[in-house]
Amino acid sequence: MADGFKFELVSPERLLLTEQVMAVVAPGSEGYFTVMAGHAPLMTTLKPGIVHATLAGGGEKRIYVQGGFADINREGFTLLAEHATPVEDIDMADLDQKIRDSEEDVADATDSVVKSRAEQRLADLRNAKAALAA
Repeated sequence: MADGFKFELVSPERLLLTEQVMAVVAPGSEGYFTVMAGHAPLMTTLKPGIVHATLAGGGEKRIYVQGGFADINREGFTLLAEHATPVEDIDMADLDQKIRDSEEDVADATDSVVKSRAEQRLADLRNAKAALAA
């Protein structure tokens, strides 16, 4: 399909993107996945990471998401993010502070379940920082 497919990225705060796209790369809970026109229906969870949308009219949009859900169907691809920020709007100092806070949460955790969740959040934040640096 030369015209691509419809992609919407929505967060609780706002609709961040609604565009015709050629491809979208998203951070699935099992790893990054690519969606193109004609993709099989799929519903999956997302982990924190960068969504890369290749626009049908040319160009690319990059948006950091902090988890959520992806719904791919015949009508297109809808990504429901827990929180989303365009990459160009990210404050790296704020991200560094979140990493430091998460490091403290790991160090302070006394319960194994709480510690495991804190370690996963820290790993997700570090991965996001690495993806932003790329």
